Amino acid sequence: MTAPVVAVVGGGQLARMMTSASTALGIDLRVLVESPTASAARVVVDAPVGMPREPSALPQLVAGPPVADVLTFEHEHVPADVLAQVEAAGTPVRPAAAALLHAQDKIVMRRRLTELGVPCPRWAELPDTGALTAFLATSGGQAVVKTARGGYDGKGVRVVREASEVAEWFAAARIGGPALLVEEKVPFVRELAVLLARRPSGEVRAWPVVETVQVDGVCSEVLAPAPGLHPEVEQSALAAAIRIAEGLDVTGVLAVEMFEVAGADGEPGSIVVNELAMRPHNSGHWTIDGAVTSQFEQHLRAVLDLPLGDPAPRAPWSVMANVLGSSLDRLTDALVGVTAADPGARVHLYGKEIRPGRKLGHVTVYGDDLDDVRARARAAAALLRGE
Repeated sequence: MTAPVVAVVGGGQLARMMTSASTALGIDLRVLVESPTASAARVVVDAPVGMPREPSALPQLVAGPPVADVLTFEHEHVPADVLAQVEAAGTPVRPAAAALLHAQDKIVMRRRLTELGVPCPRWAELPDTGALTAFLATSGGQAVVKTARGGYDGKGVRVVREASEVAEWFAAARIGGPALLVEEKVPFVRELAVLLARRPSGEVRAWPVVETVQVDGVCSEVLAPAPGLHPEVEQSALAAAIRIAEGLDVTGVLAVEMFEVAGADGEPGSIVVNELAMRPHNSGHWTIDGAVTSQFEQHLRAVLDLPLGDPAPRAPWSVMANVLGSSLDRLTDALVGVTAADPGARVHLYGKEIRPGRKLGHVTVYGDDLDDVRARARAAAALLRGE
């Protein structure tokens, strides 16, 4: 008998972390990796090398043999015309190209979320510097400019006070580079994320709302669930994420990054949606150890239209700490120290070349006391950074 085959675009750590879930479920992964030394290529047997923009790469990826049951992603940087070719040949693409576009293009996303009534920052397209100057004049002299495509982990995002601060972006846009948009600088008190999964038949399951802590635009920690979150804010966050998933017809895992804005005079706060990702996401890594069903297993279930698993947490608190860069020559040199210091710390290393600030792995600790769990996760991550 032939096992189901899930074809995955992208050879990074997200594809790598799908392997445990696929093995447990008896699913075969076939991953298109960027190089033979990519993170996923080190652990996936069926890992052809190629780039998704190459005309033949994805058709060959799904063709096999055996033919893949579905095509999915660990990143959104895939040309729509190539996906259309795969869909036309009969292989389901999940999420479909029409949905994925909203995670690829921030202007398209903002338009559609506004139509759906999802809370968003005040925003505008930027055809020229005059439009930015006019927006700044109505925004207290400060705003956030973003490239519509290609940005991630803080790249393609700048807080500006005048148009000259993004002059090179306007110049690039004039010669075919990514279009620009501007958003008000939201006075948030913290960042939240909702992670859910939706299958083609419509079933939706969501994990608890989490708090994410950013350092230089990159996620450093995730606290699950978000401490002290008012029930009304929690329900607003979950409702917004479900509305997005259904309104955009997302299949698979969807991550919705949000800002929490303080309420007036002790009233509950509110949420504003910032970004979307239609794939497993850094804010959900805690689920591998801290939830009954991990985001990676849930994503595989969803794209194959299998009944979804229980997203409930295993403990009152889970904290995931990212390992961002290291002074060590090999992260595995720290394993003796980490495991001796805290046998309960769950270490996940991505097999990536060490570079400053790069996501090299993460540590998750779960338990009954948030302060204790957070301190332990931070301590283990620090050891892996060589501190």
